[in-house]
Amino acid sequence: SSTSGWVRRRAERLRDTGREMSQANVELVRSIYATWERGDFSSLEWAHPAIEFVIADGPSPGSWTRPAGMAAGFREFVNAWEEYRVEVDEYHKLDDESVLVFLHLRGRGKVSGLDLGQMQTKAANLLHLCDGKVAKLVIYFDLERAFADLGLDPNIGAAGS
Repeated sequence: SSTSGWVRRRAERLRDTGREMSQANVELVRSIYATWERGDFSSLEWAHPAIEFVIADGPSPGSWTRPAGMAAGFREFVNAWEEYRVEVDEYHKLDDESVLVFLHLRGRGKVSGLDLGQMQTKAANLLHLCDGKVAKLVIYFDLERAFADLGLDPNIGAAGS
């Protein structure tokens, strides 16, 4: 009886800790995108030392590891655009360690002149978090591919609107 009470209290504390960690993860993701919405992609303080960065589709798919590799891959992508920005539509917590971000992309292709804003480009980013850092960032330009890869219903959140 006293043992079962201790187990129950311990389970409740662990569940509360999980909720707090989950909320902290969402807040970390929000803080990352707040700077990205201003066009500031310079900080990597949020990146786990062994981060995996994946551009799943779009004009230059690829995969990079560690902060230096991620920076190089992201810089290569961003440098193809003038005034590249993201505009977040919604944050969707998938589980305690994963956040899916629905967003619009803005920018004009330096070579092509393509205007992402006029195309109403909707995208999704998936962030997996570990120990208060982003351990994996997957960028999807095609929402349907993101939903298929993640096994999600396309009608969730802003993606269905």
